[in-house]
Amino acid sequence: MEVILKQDITGLGYKNDTIKVKGGYGRNYLIPQGFAIVASHSNRKMIAENIKQAAHKADKIKNDAETLAAKLAEVTLQIGAKAGEQGKIFGAITTHQISEALKNEGFVIDRKKIAFKSQVKTLGEYEAIADLHREVKQDIKFTVVEE
Repeated sequence: MEVILKQDITGLGYKNDTIKVKGGYGRNYLIPQGFAIVASHSNRKMIAENIKQAAHKADKIKNDAETLAAKLAEVTLQIGAKAGEQGKIFGAITTHQISEALKNEGFVIDRKKIAFKSQVKTLGEYEAIADLHREVKQDIKFTVVEE
């Protein structure tokens, strides 16, 4: 079954993408939740027209994302965590903590758009990935220090 996504869905696709999904997933989840519409001929034409009209706006959004990515490349965050004697941290560093640290630096990025490259289990330097736009992704450097 082919559907057209009405919004970005992590692991599936971005808004206005036409994707193939299993019939039950499309009919029972994506379409009733309002995340997608059936990829019929008329819906494809409607989406194409919407994309054409939104092209200028999309270029501005992409340029803003690239500017934000350039600023993020220069930032290294400090995240405090309680740690044991060998440097192993108690609990975990979360995307919420990264988002809050970015907010303190003046960047507003939703925690759902941040992912870790590797698990954060000890004190040290790490990187996370910020999905700023469908074509713009930026590494965020952060250091986990003992509180």
